[in-house]
Amino acid sequence: MQCPRCLPQAGSGWSWSQAREIMRVLLLPSSAPGAGSSSMLGRILHTTGRPCTKASPLRSFARYQGGFQEKASQPGSTRHGQMALRNVASSDAIQKHRKSLSDWFSHQPSEERQFGPSFSLDTVHVDPVIRESSLEEILKPSPELTIVNQLQSPCSRTIGLQNLFDADACGQRVKNVVLYGMVGTGKSTLIKKMVVDWCHGRLPRFELVLPFSCEDLSQSHAPVSLQRLITKKYLHLKDVVPLLGSTNLRVLVVLTGLERLNLDFRLAGTELCCDPHEPVPPSAIVVNLLRKYMLPEASIVVTTRPSAVGHIPSKYVGRYAEVCGFSDTNLQKLYFQMRLSQPGCDSSGNSGHAESNLAEQDNLVEMLSRNLERHNQIAAACFLPSYCWLVCTTLNFLYFTKSVPPPQTLTGIYTSFLRLNFSGEVLDSTDPTNISMMKYVAKTVGKLAHAGVMSRQTCFSEEDLRKCFEVEMRTESELNLLNIFRSDVFRFFLTPCVQPGKEHTFVFTIPAMQEYLAALYVVLGEKKTLAQRVGKEVSEVISKVGEDVALVLSVVSKILPLRILPLLFSLLKIFPRFFSRLSGKDRDTIAHTVAVEMFKEEDSFNDDVLDQINSSILGMEGPLSHPDEAPDDEVFELFPIFMGGLLSRRNRAILEQLGCSIQNLAAFEIANAMKKTVIRNSHKWLPSSELMDYFVFLHEFQNDRFTAEAIRSLKAINLSSVKMTPLKCSILASVMGTTSHEVEELNLASCHLDLNSLRILFPVLLRCRTLHLQLNSLGPEACKEIRDLLLHDKCVVSTLRLSDNPVTEQGAKYLAEAIAGNRSLTHLSLLHTSLGNQGVEVITRHLAQNQHLKELNVGYNSVTDEAALALAEVAKRHATLKEVHLYFNDISEEGKQALHALRRDRDGVQVLVFLTAGTDVSDDWALILSVVQKNLPIWDRERVQQHLARLLQDLECSRRQTGNPWKKAKFLRVESQVKKMLVKIQQGTH
Repeated sequence: MQCPRCLPQAGSGWSWSQAREIMRVLLLPSSAPGAGSSSMLGRILHTTGRPCTKASPLRSFARYQGGFQEKASQPGSTRHGQMALRNVASSDAIQKHRKSLSDWFSHQPSEERQFGPSFSLDTVHVDPVIRESSLEEILKPSPELTIVNQLQSPCSRTIGLQNLFDADACGQRVKNVVLYGMVGTGKSTLIKKMVVDWCHGRLPRFELVLPFSCEDLSQSHAPVSLQRLITKKYLHLKDVVPLLGSTNLRVLVVLTGLERLNLDFRLAGTELCCDPHEPVPPSAIVVNLLRKYMLPEASIVVTTRPSAVGHIPSKYVGRYAEVCGFSDTNLQKLYFQMRLSQPGCDSSGNSGHAESNLAEQDNLVEMLSRNLERHNQIAAACFLPSYCWLVCTTLNFLYFTKSVPPPQTLTGIYTSFLRLNFSGEVLDSTDPTNISMMKYVAKTVGKLAHAGVMSRQTCFSEEDLRKCFEVEMRTESELNLLNIFRSDVFRFFLTPCVQPGKEHTFVFTIPAMQEYLAALYVVLGEKKTLAQRVGKEVSEVISKVGEDVALVLSVVSKILPLRILPLLFSLLKIFPRFFSRLSGKDRDTIAHTVAVEMFKEEDSFNDDVLDQINSSILGMEGPLSHPDEAPDDEVFELFPIFMGGLLSRRNRAILEQLGCSIQNLAAFEIANAMKKTVIRNSHKWLPSSELMDYFVFLHEFQNDRFTAEAIRSLKAINLSSVKMTPLKCSILASVMGTTSHEVEELNLASCHLDLNSLRILFPVLLRCRTLHLQLNSLGPEACKEIRDLLLHDKCVVSTLRLSDNPVTEQGAKYLAEAIAGNRSLTHLSLLHTSLGNQGVEVITRHLAQNQHLKELNVGYNSVTDEAALALAEVAKRHATLKEVHLYFNDISEEGKQALHALRRDRDGVQVLVFLTAGTDVSDDWALILSVVQKNLPIWDRERVQQHLARLLQDLECSRRQTGNPWKKAKFLRVESQVKKMLVKIQQGTH
């Protein structure tokens, strides 16, 4: 393993290629852990196994144990032997303790295992920047929150995790360290890494580490001794705990989430206690540990949010350290490189495509790197390590989901992301309302997000923030909650805008988060009219205590001015029916909002939402728009999709854990209320991208019954020009899988389909009568899948369009087998599929075995006279074949004349070759042009222009060869039709 001191420093501006080389070095197998370093890469902690000197901490421990005396009742003759046994037992106990802590702290949350590959804390990890601070800096008013202060700000006092307990500037030993940071900066992960490092011998400063969660301690107020507290959690330390405080054992006590405890450092509030065996309240144990009155030699590290730093008097703190996240963009790049390069990103498990998967991963990393360099808004968001996780998880979802149905939903990713960061945390444990942090966010930030979505606004001024956060500040308690939110949570959701001229405005850290919180605000019923708010409050009171007028008025008086109260007396006669009805209207409002937002006409021609999310992370390829250009209108198509996703059972269960309840009955009533509107609107013609959004919405909703009713009436599905990634194919297959009805037409032309796409969509394709697969990447291997499709006993495909695919001769062999054995296909188009003479010949040999085909198009395939005539000869003897298309091929004039002789009235088959027949216009010119006209919206524009230019050249040549004025007029008429098509294409109307 290369020593980190030899690697580039944080400020050296190393390139992305250098980062990749560093990753290669870091992941090389090694037998020893890397040395620590103050450089940026010194914060990359890694291990490959147990240290070679694993017995050294235990020998040290035994040495300290040697000074203890045995109990007086114990015989002196056996004292030395029993002391040795105690040393061995204690050493074994600490070894067990290391193993137990390693297993527990290396355990990944379900979200880590659920959303793509992750790396273990005891292998490779990127530590956030830690900056040494002071209480004066913490308590003074925050500087103006701009991007300069937040990102790439100089951190001259950075400190490594292993140096937290180094002597201070005065040379004094540091015993108590307060490690603080806002939500999402990585405090919890950092502490986990510290414990895991100790478990593997990389923190030799301490011989025993005792981690405690202040959230757990806050759940009990019953007196308990420190000894009992330790042995209750770590039973294997029962032989070690009695020795605490009476030995020189170097102990580190870790206290996470100090804001969950209400600590009182006054002597009148918390009495002094130095005995680890004396039962006292858990908060008293923490206070006396920090006072250094109990276990005075122990080192203590405390993690907390910024708002609770002042809860510990500064005289008990040796060092304040702020976790600054990935404020260095090089750390962001390194995190993405490691995370996206982890084995297992390909969920298909097909080792045969390992090389292509690695190439795709490298491409993702490169695109993300370029976007970080030129689009600082992403870098501003990813200064929080938790958002780096969200970016990687979203990319894994977008690019490596190949299962049907997809294992996750987009809404599920964002909901789980919030659970990872907020869990069941309350905003202020001292506040009597005990409001959960997520509930407060939904009420305040959600209100701002919703206002922005409704006004199509993404940048917010200070005035906008005041309107949403301070409009209802009426009590001291509400103001305290707002101040805590500002210091602990605000920058998790809102960050300064980096666009020139907008430095003093704020945007959401990740664009989709605005739409998610706006959807949460609506679905939770926070968007209510005044009457609905009154109705909900009063109906809840009545349901509990009956029609108590005084109590009802006391509730209403909190919402309405006193002068309005007399008007309510007349309403009391019809309680509770009136107010219950008002409250129930809120669910109709939510349903109406979902349906209206889902089918907004002004968003009809945007990219689908999955592409929008992809571009917001990876950026847009190509030149950036000029700063003076007017920006495009903001698109908020994720908003209704998130509303549907939040109503799914799984997401409601997670929101319940976050303190945001959506009742089953409410979700059921909302679904019923929006069913008719959604289904009615879905019958309208939708552009391809909007139809894809509709399928995404149905998938996010996770209600098979609702989905089945919504798509049962869809007979024609046009998704042409939508880039059908494996994820989109999986969503389409999942949604269509809720019913078994036949689809009249499925248009997947120009959708970037490949072999994997066909495999995912196979059950859907079986049920489609007309299948458009033009302009894709369907080569010979894909043709093998199409063969299996056409030979399937449940296949109903009657029309198959494979134009402009690289079928080649090898693919033609598979298609020929399908033609021979299929019983449903009547129309097959292989226009411009690189068949060549040999491909057409193999189809010709199998054509006689088919008894259902009516039309075959092998135009534009470089076919010459011999192969064309052979096909025509077989076709004229075919029982059902009526049309054979052979235009745009390399057929000579003699060949054209021979084919033209095979007239339908004589041979029963119509052969379409060219628009000309010698010096006359072909009788089939109108049919050929109609085929071209029909394919104009589907075909590639440049390719169509080439086709038409060739037709026009052929017409002009034949016109010059004839002297008949009537024939010249016919030629000019056809030429004018071709020229009109060319003009429309050049003007972009096709």
